[in-house]
Amino acid sequence: MVSFNTKKRSDHITKLLNQWPEISNRLIIISLSFTGAALSICRLVVKMASKLIQVQSKACEASKFVAKHGTSYYRQLLEKNKQYIQEPATVEKCQDLSKQLLYTRLASIPGRYETLWKEVDYAKNLWKNRSGLKVEDAGIAALFGLECFAWYCAGEIAGRGFTFTGYYP
Repeated sequence: MVSFNTKKRSDHITKLLNQWPEISNRLIIISLSFTGAALSICRLVVKMASKLIQVQSKACEASKFVAKHGTSYYRQLLEKNKQYIQEPATVEKCQDLSKQLLYTRLASIPGRYETLWKEVDYAKNLWKNRSGLKVEDAGIAALFGLECFAWYCAGEIAGRGFTFTGYYP
């Protein structure tokens, strides 16, 4: 049977706990010193976290306001837009409206397809003439790419149930 010196062990644990802020600060500094971009991203995350608290309090205020004044606003909104309300609200009328929406969207596909190819041609033209490209244009393109990546990451996090480590089993 192995015996442990509990006094030594508790002293060692106490020493580690006392040094923990220094150790954790060193680990943070080491992990952030790899790239300046990582530091910028961490600053951005900290700012976003502080803004999240502000947004949460604003949302709480807004929900209280809606709970207090929501019904009167709802009535005013319906009264102001009553020309768009279909009476009587039957199943057949709702089906007709949904068909109108569907076929209106389908009718807009050729125009959207044409716009897509105009955008592709514009991008091809930019790539062919990239020697004349200004740094500002390249920066805007890089920021757009970064924004797309950020939205992808946000979607992934939301899809994982707002976890950073992985999907739920």
